[in-house]
Amino acid sequence: MRFQKSAPPVLILVVALVIAALTFAADWLFSGMTSAVERNQLDLMRSIISFNLAGTTTNSLARAEIVASDQTVRKLLAQRDRPALLAHTEAIFKEQREKYSVDQMQFHLAPSTSFLRLQNPALFGDDLSSYRPAVVAANREQVAKKGIEVARTGPALFGIAPIRDMEGNHIGSVEFGMDIGPLLDRLKAAYGLELSLFIDEQPLREYATGMRAGVVSEQNRVGPTMRLHSTDWDRMSQLVNGDDLRIHDEPRDWVRNAGGIPYGVLLQPLRNSVGETLGAVVVARTFESTRSAAGRTAVLQWLFALFGFLLVAGAILIVIRGWVVRPLAAIAARFASVGTGRRAPPDEDDRFLCAEMTTLARQHQRIADMIDGRQGYMTDGRQSQRITDVIDGRQGDLTDGRQSQRITDAVDGRQSDLSDGRQSQRITERFDRR
Repeated sequence: MRFQKSAPPVLILVVALVIAALTFAADWLFSGMTSAVERNQLDLMRSIISFNLAGTTTNSLARAEIVASDQTVRKLLAQRDRPALLAHTEAIFKEQREKYSVDQMQFHLAPSTSFLRLQNPALFGDDLSSYRPAVVAANREQVAKKGIEVARTGPALFGIAPIRDMEGNHIGSVEFGMDIGPLLDRLKAAYGLELSLFIDEQPLREYATGMRAGVVSEQNRVGPTMRLHSTDWDRMSQLVNGDDLRIHDEPRDWVRNAGGIPYGVLLQPLRNSVGETLGAVVVARTFESTRSAAGRTAVLQWLFALFGFLLVAGAILIVIRGWVVRPLAAIAARFASVGTGRRAPPDEDDRFLCAEMTTLARQHQRIADMIDGRQGYMTDGRQSQRITDVIDGRQGDLTDGRQSQRITDAVDGRQSDLSDGRQSQRITERFDRR
Protein backbone atom coordinates (compact mmCIF):
# COMPACT_ATOMS: atom_id res chain seq x y z
CA MET A 1 0.00 0.00 0.00
CA ARG A 2 1.45 3.34 -1.04
CA PHE A 3 0.82 6.38 1.12
CA GLN A 4 0.54 8.65 -1.93
CA LYS A 5 -2.32 6.63 -3.40
CA SER A 6 -4.12 5.49 -0.25
CA ALA A 7 -3.98 8.43 2.16
CA PRO A 8 -5.84 11.13 0.13
CA PRO A 9 -8.88 8.94 -0.73
CA VAL A 10 -9.18 7.78 2.88
CA LEU A 11 -8.95 11.29 4.27
CA ILE A 12 -11.37 12.66 1.64
CA LEU A 13 -13.85 9.85 2.38
CA VAL A 14 -13.71 10.63 6.10
CA VAL A 15 -14.26 14.32 5.39
CA ALA A 16 -17.19 13.51 3.08
CA LEU A 17 -18.83 11.33 5.74
CA VAL A 18 -18.38 13.99 8.43
CA ILE A 19 -19.76 16.78 6.23
CA ALA A 20 -22.71 14.61 5.14
CA ALA A 21 -23.50 13.72 8.76
CA LEU A 22 -23.35 17.38 9.81
CA THR A 23 -25.52 18.39 6.87
CA PHE A 24 -28.13 15.74 7.68
CA ALA A 25 -28.11 16.87 11.32
CA ALA A 26 -28.56 20.50 10.29
CA ASP A 27 -31.35 19.55 7.89
CA TRP A 28 -33.10 17.59 10.65
CA LEU A 29 -32.73 20.55 13.00
CA PHE A 30 -34.18 23.02 10.49
CA SER A 31 -37.01 20.59 9.66
CA GLY A 32 -37.87 20.51 13.35
CA MET A 33 -37.81 24.29 13.47
CA THR A 34 -40.10 24.45 10.41
CA SER A 35 -42.52 22.01 12.04
CA ALA A 36 -42.48 24.08 15.23
CA VAL A 37 -43.26 27.25 13.27
CA GLU A 38 -46.14 25.56 11.49
CA ARG A 39 -47.45 24.18 14.78
CA ASN A 40 -47.39 27.68 16.20
CA GLN A 41 -49.32 28.88 13.15
CA LEU A 42 -52.00 26.24 13.71
CA ASP A 43 -52.23 27.15 17.39
CA LEU A 44 -52.58 30.79 16.41
CA MET A 45 -55.37 29.92 13.98
CA ARG A 46 -57.17 28.04 16.75
CA SER A 47 -56.79 31.00 19.08
CA ILE A 48 -58.08 33.43 16.44
CA ILE A 49 -61.25 31.48 15.68
CA SER A 50 -61.95 30.65 19.35
CA PHE A 51 -61.40 34.22 20.48
CA ASN A 52 -63.60 35.72 17.78
CA LEU A 53 -66.41 33.22 18.27
CA ALA A 54 -66.40 33.93 22.00
CA GLY A 55 -66.14 37.67 21.39
CA THR A 56 -69.09 37.64 19.01
CA THR A 57 -71.32 35.81 21.47
CA THR A 58 -70.29 38.36 24.11
CA ASN A 59 -71.30 41.19 21.76
CA SER A 60 -74.64 39.48 21.21
CA LEU A 61 -75.17 39.22 24.95
CA ALA A 62 -74.30 42.89 25.45
CA ARG A 63 -76.99 43.91 22.96
CA ALA A 64 -79.52 41.58 24.60
CA GLU A 65 -78.85 43.02 28.06
CA ILE A 66 -79.27 46.57 26.77
CA VAL A 67 -82.68 45.71 25.32
CA ALA A 68 -83.66 43.70 28.42
CA SER A 69 -83.08 46.76 30.59
CA ASP A 70 -85.35 48.98 28.43
CA GLN A 71 -88.42 49.84 30.53
CA THR A 72 -90.73 50.00 27.52
CA VAL A 73 -89.66 46.52 26.47
CA ARG A 74 -90.28 45.24 29.98
CA LYS A 75 -93.75 46.74 30.09
CA LEU A 76 -94.79 45.55 26.64
CA LEU A 77 -93.51 42.00 27.21
CA ALA A 78 -95.30 41.88 30.58
CA GLN A 79 -98.49 42.99 28.84
CA ARG A 80 -97.77 40.52 25.98
CA ASP A 81 -98.46 43.26 23.47
CA ARG A 82 -96.78 41.79 20.40
CA PRO A 83 -97.62 44.53 17.85
CA ALA A 84 -96.45 47.29 20.15
CA LEU A 85 -93.26 45.41 21.00
CA LEU A 86 -92.59 44.85 17.29
CA ALA A 87 -93.10 48.53 16.53
CA HIS A 88 -90.81 49.55 19.40
CA THR A 89 -87.90 47.21 18.50
CA GLU A 90 -88.18 46.87 14.74
CA ALA A 91 -85.98 49.90 14.04
CA ILE A 92 -83.36 48.65 16.50
CA PHE A 93 -83.18 45.24 14.81
CA LYS A 94 -83.05 46.75 11.34
CA GLU A 95 -80.13 49.01 12.25
CA GLN A 96 -78.23 46.18 13.98
CA ARG A 97 -78.76 43.87 11.01
CA GLU A 98 -77.48 46.42 8.46
CA LYS A 99 -74.49 47.64 10.45
CA TYR A 100 -73.37 44.71 12.61
CA SER A 101 -74.62 41.52 10.92
CA VAL A 102 -77.20 40.79 13.62
CA ASP A 103 -79.12 37.94 12.04
CA GLN A 104 -81.76 37.18 14.66
CA MET A 105 -83.60 38.95 17.47
CA GLN A 106 -86.27 37.14 19.44
CA PHE A 107 -88.33 37.56 22.62
CA HIS A 108 -89.32 34.54 24.71
CA LEU A 109 -91.90 33.92 27.39
CA ALA A 110 -90.84 31.79 30.31
CA PRO A 111 -90.09 29.00 30.33
CA SER A 112 -89.25 28.58 26.59
CA THR A 113 -92.00 29.87 24.26
CA SER A 114 -91.24 32.08 21.28
CA PHE A 115 -93.15 35.39 21.61
CA LEU A 116 -91.74 37.53 18.77
CA ARG A 117 -89.15 36.95 16.06
CA LEU A 118 -88.05 40.25 14.56
CA GLN A 119 -86.54 38.45 11.52
CA ASN A 120 -89.83 36.55 10.99
CA PRO A 121 -92.72 38.16 12.93
CA ALA A 122 -95.28 35.73 11.51
CA LEU A 123 -93.62 32.78 13.23
CA PHE A 124 -94.32 32.69 16.97
CA GLY A 125 -95.85 30.62 19.76
CA ASP A 126 -93.73 27.50 19.25
CA ASP A 127 -92.00 25.68 22.08
CA LEU A 128 -88.19 25.96 21.98
CA SER A 129 -87.35 23.50 24.74
CA SER A 130 -86.43 20.62 22.42
CA TYR A 131 -83.63 22.37 20.56
CA ARG A 132 -82.77 25.62 22.37
CA PRO A 133 -81.09 24.55 25.63
CA ALA A 134 -79.63 28.03 26.23
CA VAL A 135 -83.13 29.62 26.18
CA VAL A 136 -84.38 27.00 28.63
CA ALA A 137 -81.39 27.55 30.93
CA ALA A 138 -81.64 31.34 30.81
CA ASN A 139 -85.32 31.28 31.86
CA ARG A 140 -84.91 28.51 34.38
CA GLU A 141 -81.84 29.96 36.08
CA GLN A 142 -82.77 33.58 35.28
CA VAL A 143 -79.18 34.37 34.27
CA ALA A 144 -77.63 35.42 30.98
CA LYS A 145 -76.42 32.71 28.56
CA LYS A 146 -74.41 32.74 25.35
CA GLY A 147 -73.20 30.33 22.69
CA ILE A 148 -73.93 28.88 19.28
CA GLU A 149 -77.31 27.26 18.62
CA VAL A 150 -79.46 26.23 15.68
CA ALA A 151 -82.68 28.28 15.70
CA ARG A 152 -85.71 28.18 13.39
CA THR A 153 -84.06 30.57 10.98
CA GLY A 154 -80.63 28.91 11.14
CA PRO A 155 -77.51 28.80 13.29
CA ALA A 156 -76.12 31.91 14.95
CA LEU A 157 -73.98 33.09 17.85
CA PHE A 158 -76.52 33.98 20.52
CA GLY A 159 -76.53 36.09 23.62
CA ILE A 160 -79.64 35.64 25.83
CA ALA A 161 -80.61 37.99 28.68
CA PRO A 162 -83.51 37.48 31.12
CA ILE A 163 -86.24 40.16 31.34
CA ARG A 164 -88.13 41.20 34.46
CA ASP A 165 -91.30 43.22 34.75
CA MET A 166 -91.49 46.52 36.62
CA GLU A 167 -92.01 44.64 39.91
CA GLY A 168 -88.90 42.53 39.38
CA ASN A 169 -90.63 39.31 38.46
CA HIS A 170 -89.04 37.16 35.78
CA ILE A 171 -91.27 37.10 32.70
CA GLY A 172 -89.08 35.93 29.83
CA SER A 173 -85.92 36.72 27.87
CA VAL A 174 -84.56 38.38 24.75
CA GLU A 175 -81.81 37.16 22.44
CA PHE A 176 -79.59 38.54 19.71
CA GLY A 177 -78.06 36.17 17.17
CA MET A 178 -75.01 37.16 15.13
CA ASP A 179 -74.59 35.62 11.70
CA ILE A 180 -71.42 33.50 11.50
CA GLY A 181 -70.76 34.07 7.79
CA PRO A 182 -69.84 37.78 8.01
CA LEU A 183 -67.58 36.98 10.94
CA LEU A 184 -65.64 34.52 8.79
CA ASP A 185 -65.34 37.12 6.02
CA ARG A 186 -63.90 39.63 8.47
CA LEU A 187 -61.36 37.08 9.71
CA LYS A 188 -60.22 36.44 6.15
CA ALA A 189 -59.76 40.16 5.55
CA ALA A 190 -57.91 40.66 8.82
CA TYR A 191 -55.66 37.56 8.91
CA GLY A 192 -55.57 36.16 5.38
CA LEU A 193 -57.32 32.95 6.42
CA GLU A 194 -59.68 30.79 4.40
CA LEU A 195 -62.70 29.60 6.42
CA SER A 196 -65.75 27.40 5.90
CA LEU A 197 -68.76 26.79 8.15
CA PHE A 198 -70.29 23.31 8.32
CA ILE A 199 -73.41 22.48 10.35
CA ASP A 200 -74.76 18.97 10.89
CA GLU A 201 -77.56 18.18 8.47
CA GLN A 202 -79.87 16.51 11.00
CA PRO A 203 -80.55 19.55 13.28
CA LEU A 204 -80.88 21.81 10.25
CA ARG A 205 -83.56 19.64 8.68
CA GLU A 206 -85.34 19.07 11.98
CA TYR A 207 -85.30 22.52 13.54
CA ALA A 208 -84.17 25.20 11.03
CA THR A 209 -87.42 25.14 9.05
CA GLY A 210 -87.38 28.88 8.53
CA MET A 211 -84.08 29.01 6.65
CA ARG A 212 -84.02 30.36 3.13
CA ALA A 213 -84.60 27.84 0.39
CA GLY A 214 -81.65 26.05 -1.21
CA VAL A 215 -79.37 26.12 1.81
CA VAL A 216 -80.02 22.52 2.83
CA SER A 217 -79.39 20.82 -0.52
CA GLU A 218 -77.30 18.16 -2.16
CA GLN A 219 -75.01 20.81 -3.59
CA ASN A 220 -73.97 21.95 -0.11
CA ARG A 221 -73.65 18.50 1.47
CA VAL A 222 -70.16 17.60 2.67
CA GLY A 223 -70.18 14.30 4.50
CA PRO A 224 -72.77 14.42 7.30
CA THR A 225 -72.80 18.25 7.26
CA MET A 226 -74.11 21.14 5.20
CA ARG A 227 -71.79 23.88 4.00
CA LEU A 228 -73.45 27.15 5.00
CA HIS A 229 -70.63 29.58 4.25
CA SER A 230 -67.14 29.58 2.77
CA THR A 231 -64.73 32.39 1.99
CA ASP A 232 -63.34 30.47 -1.03
CA TRP A 233 -64.99 27.11 -1.63
CA ASP A 234 -63.01 26.38 -4.80
CA ARG A 235 -59.86 26.31 -2.70
CA MET A 236 -61.39 24.89 0.46
CA SER A 237 -62.97 22.00 -1.43
CA GLN A 238 -59.42 20.76 -2.09
CA LEU A 239 -58.48 21.03 1.59
CA VAL A 240 -61.48 19.44 3.34
CA ASN A 241 -63.82 16.65 2.29
CA GLY A 242 -66.61 14.49 3.64
CA ASP A 243 -64.22 11.98 5.21
CA ASP A 244 -62.59 14.77 7.22
CA LEU A 245 -65.99 15.82 8.58
CA ARG A 246 -67.32 12.39 9.50
CA ILE A 247 -65.77 12.84 12.91
CA HIS A 248 -65.68 16.50 13.94
CA ASP A 249 -66.25 16.48 17.68
CA GLU A 250 -62.57 17.06 18.48
CA PRO A 251 -60.09 19.65 17.16
CA ARG A 252 -57.84 18.27 14.43
CA ASP A 253 -55.35 19.63 11.96
CA TRP A 254 -53.52 18.48 8.86
CA VAL A 255 -51.43 19.77 5.95
CA ARG A 256 -52.77 19.43 2.41
CA ASN A 257 -52.03 20.92 -1.00
CA ALA A 258 -54.43 23.06 -2.99
CA GLY A 259 -53.31 24.22 -6.42
CA GLY A 260 -49.78 23.04 -5.66
CA ILE A 261 -49.57 25.21 -2.52
CA PRO A 262 -49.33 23.59 0.94
CA TYR A 263 -51.93 24.69 3.50
CA GLY A 264 -52.25 24.08 7.19
CA VAL A 265 -55.86 23.11 7.90
CA LEU A 266 -57.57 23.31 11.29
CA LEU A 267 -60.94 21.80 12.19
CA GLN A 268 -62.59 23.55 15.16
CA PRO A 269 -65.80 21.90 16.50
CA LEU A 270 -68.86 24.04 17.30
CA ARG A 271 -70.74 23.06 20.46
CA ASN A 272 -73.88 24.48 22.05
CA SER A 273 -74.26 25.48 25.69
CA VAL A 274 -74.72 21.88 26.84
CA GLY A 275 -71.71 20.53 24.90
CA GLU A 276 -73.52 18.99 21.94
CA THR A 277 -71.59 19.18 18.67
CA LEU A 278 -73.51 21.13 16.04
CA GLY A 279 -70.87 21.35 13.34
CA ALA A 280 -67.38 22.75 12.73
CA VAL A 281 -65.44 25.67 11.36
CA VAL A 282 -62.55 24.69 9.09
CA VAL A 283 -59.72 27.22 8.89
CA ALA A 284 -56.86 27.10 6.37
CA ARG A 285 -53.69 29.12 6.00
CA THR A 286 -50.95 28.80 3.42
CA PHE A 287 -47.66 27.28 4.54
CA GLU A 288 -45.95 28.24 1.30
CA SER A 289 -43.58 30.69 2.97
CA THR A 290 -42.36 28.22 5.60
CA ARG A 291 -42.10 25.30 3.18
CA SER A 292 -40.30 27.46 0.60
CA ALA A 293 -37.91 28.74 3.24
CA ALA A 294 -37.27 25.18 4.39
CA GLY A 295 -36.60 24.11 0.80
CA ARG A 296 -34.23 27.01 0.17
CA THR A 297 -32.45 26.27 3.42
CA ALA A 298 -31.99 22.62 2.50
CA VAL A 299 -30.59 23.54 -0.92
CA LEU A 300 -28.21 26.08 0.59
CA GLN A 301 -27.09 23.58 3.21
CA TRP A 302 -26.16 21.00 0.60
CA LEU A 303 -24.50 23.62 -1.60
CA PHE A 304 -22.39 24.82 1.33
CA ALA A 305 -21.65 21.19 2.19
CA LEU A 306 -20.48 20.53 -1.39
CA PHE A 307 -18.38 23.70 -1.39
CA GLY A 308 -16.86 22.76 1.96
CA PHE A 309 -16.13 19.24 0.77
CA LEU A 310 -14.40 20.46 -2.39
CA LEU A 311 -12.42 23.01 -0.38
CA VAL A 312 -11.26 20.51 2.24
CA ALA A 313 -10.58 17.78 -0.36
CA GLY A 314 -8.46 20.23 -2.37
CA ALA A 315 -6.61 21.27 0.78
CA ILE A 316 -5.92 17.63 1.64
CA LEU A 317 -4.52 16.94 -1.82
CA ILE A 318 -2.40 20.07 -1.76
CA VAL A 319 -1.04 19.41 1.73
CA ILE A 320 -0.31 15.71 1.21
CA ARG A 321 1.12 16.00 -2.26
CA GLY A 322 2.74 19.41 -1.96
CA TRP A 323 4.05 19.27 1.60
CA VAL A 324 4.57 15.53 2.18
CA VAL A 325 4.68 13.29 -0.90
CA ARG A 326 6.68 15.48 -3.30
CA PRO A 327 9.25 16.64 -0.70
CA LEU A 328 9.68 13.02 0.40
CA ALA A 329 10.19 11.93 -3.20
CA ALA A 330 12.79 14.67 -3.76
CA ILE A 331 14.68 13.88 -0.55
CA ALA A 332 14.49 10.15 -1.31
CA ALA A 333 16.12 10.83 -4.70
CA ARG A 334 18.87 12.72 -2.94
CA PHE A 335 19.48 9.82 -0.57
CA ALA A 336 19.56 7.46 -3.58
CA SER A 337 22.40 9.54 -5.09
CA VAL A 338 24.54 9.21 -1.97
CA GLY A 339 27.67 7.13 -2.68
CA THR A 340 27.25 7.26 -6.45
CA GLY A 341 29.60 10.18 -6.87
CA ARG A 342 26.80 12.30 -8.38
CA ARG A 343 25.39 14.61 -5.75
CA ALA A 344 22.00 16.19 -6.42
CA PRO A 345 22.21 19.96 -6.98
CA PRO A 346 20.80 22.24 -4.24
CA ASP A 347 17.08 22.89 -4.54
CA GLU A 348 15.93 26.49 -4.09
CA ASP A 349 12.48 25.27 -3.01
CA ASP A 350 13.93 23.84 0.21
CA ARG A 351 13.11 27.12 1.90
CA PHE A 352 9.40 26.28 1.49
CA LEU A 353 9.68 22.92 3.25
CA CYS A 354 7.92 22.37 6.55
CA ALA A 355 10.03 22.08 9.69
CA GLU A 356 10.09 18.25 9.66
CA MET A 357 11.11 18.08 5.99
CA THR A 358 13.76 20.76 6.51
CA THR A 359 15.31 18.66 9.28
CA LEU A 360 15.30 15.59 7.03
CA ALA A 361 16.95 17.55 4.20
CA ARG A 362 19.70 18.77 6.57
CA GLN A 363 20.35 15.21 7.75
CA HIS A 364 20.77 14.14 4.13
CA GLN A 365 23.24 16.95 3.55
CA ARG A 366 25.24 16.00 6.63
CA ILE A 367 25.36 12.31 5.70
CA ALA A 368 26.29 13.13 2.10
CA ASP A 369 29.15 15.39 3.29
CA MET A 370 30.52 12.66 5.58
CA ILE A 371 30.34 9.96 2.91
CA ASP A 372 31.93 12.19 0.26
CA GLY A 373 34.83 12.95 2.63
CA ARG A 374 35.48 9.27 3.31
CA GLN A 375 35.29 8.46 -0.38
CA GLY A 376 38.17 10.89 -0.97
CA TYR A 377 40.27 9.00 1.52
CA MET A 378 39.38 5.69 -0.14
CA THR A 379 40.57 6.78 -3.60
CA ASP A 380 44.14 5.61 -2.80
CA GLY A 381 44.18 1.98 -4.02
CA ARG A 382 47.02 0.87 -1.74
CA GLN A 383 45.42 2.34 1.31
CA SER A 384 42.16 0.69 0.37
CA GLN A 385 43.95 -2.66 0.02
CA ARG A 386 45.57 -2.21 3.42
CA ILE A 387 42.25 -1.51 5.03
CA THR A 388 40.75 -4.56 3.29
CA ASP A 389 43.62 -6.78 4.50
CA VAL A 390 43.23 -5.49 8.02
CA ILE A 391 39.50 -6.13 7.97
CA ASP A 392 40.05 -9.66 6.55
CA GLY A 393 42.64 -10.36 9.21
CA ARG A 394 40.40 -9.16 11.90
CA GLN A 395 37.61 -11.36 10.59
CA GLY A 396 39.99 -14.37 10.87
CA ASP A 397 40.86 -13.45 14.39
CA LEU A 398 37.20 -13.16 15.29
CA THR A 399 36.75 -16.91 14.69
CA ASP A 400 38.66 -17.54 17.92
CA GLY A 401 36.22 -17.00 20.76
CA ARG A 402 38.89 -15.83 23.20
CA GLN A 403 40.34 -13.45 20.65
CA SER A 404 36.79 -12.07 20.02
CA GLN A 405 36.34 -11.48 23.73
CA ARG A 406 39.69 -9.66 23.88
CA ILE A 407 38.71 -7.46 20.95
CA THR A 408 35.36 -6.69 22.57
CA ASP A 409 37.11 -5.74 25.79
CA ALA A 410 39.53 -3.57 23.87
CA VAL A 411 36.72 -1.83 22.01
CA ASP A 412 34.90 -1.23 25.26
CA GLY A 413 38.07 0.24 26.74
CA ARG A 414 38.59 2.44 23.72
CA GLN A 415 34.99 3.67 23.99
CA SER A 416 35.71 4.64 27.60
CA ASP A 417 38.84 6.43 26.50
CA LEU A 418 36.83 8.29 23.86
CA SER A 419 34.83 9.99 26.57
CA ASP A 420 37.94 12.10 27.17
CA GLY A 421 37.89 14.90 24.61
CA ARG A 422 41.68 15.16 24.27
CA GLN A 423 42.15 11.40 23.81
CA SER A 424 39.44 11.46 21.13
CA GLN A 425 41.24 14.31 19.37
CA ARG A 426 44.58 12.44 19.34
CA ILE A 427 42.97 9.34 17.90
CA THR A 428 41.29 11.43 15.20
CA GLU A 429 44.59 13.11 14.21
CA ARG A 430 46.34 9.74 14.06
CA PHE A 431 43.63 8.34 11.85
CA ASP A 432 43.93 11.32 9.52
CA ARG A 433 47.70 10.80 9.12
CA ARG A 434 47.11 7.24 8.19
